[in-house]
Amino acid sequence: MGIQFYDVKNRKKVDVSEGLVKKVKYERKTSKGVQVRYALRAHLNGVNLTKFVSEADWKKLNAPME
Repeated sequence: MGIQFYDVKNRKKVDVSEGLVKKVKYERKTSKGVQVRYALRAHLNGVNLTKFVSEADWKKLNAPME
């Protein structure tokens, strides 16, 4: 089963196999503390793809960290 990303360049949804997906954790400081965003990244047909997901989905996926 693949993970669905939206390809902005080609304006369509694409399925990427789980073997090509990497997990990323973005952290930034705000005035109220630290904001953490969880994302999945992939590279398909010369296009970088990013999908933001919930922390639960991010932890559930067995993929390497980028």
